[in-house]
Amino acid sequence: MPTFRVAGKMYVTVPDDRTSFAVRCPKLERAELIAAEPEKFWVPPHEASSAWVRVRLAALEDLEELHDILVDSWRQAAPDRLAEQHPDLRPGAGGPR
Repeated sequence: MPTFRVAGKMYVTVPDDRTSFAVRCPKLERAELIAAEPEKFWVPPHEASSAWVRVRLAALEDLEELHDILVDSWRQAAPDRLAEQHPDLRPGAGGPR
């Protein structure tokens, strides 16, 4: 399973079937995301106690949404000092070019 890290902390994993990916997500926000868009966001039973959410690739609206989700997870894992050095890496900052 491919994983992506910043400063040694994982912020994205891609399961072997590659139809979804998992990102960091505070549990309160996760519940709201799943309730609002269950076709897009979900948590498998074995990850219920974690602060991660799965995202179905086919359900994403566009590359900007993918960008925002990945950047949000990166910012949760990155040390504050590193995140401050990259103000362009924030959700809604223009997305992919």
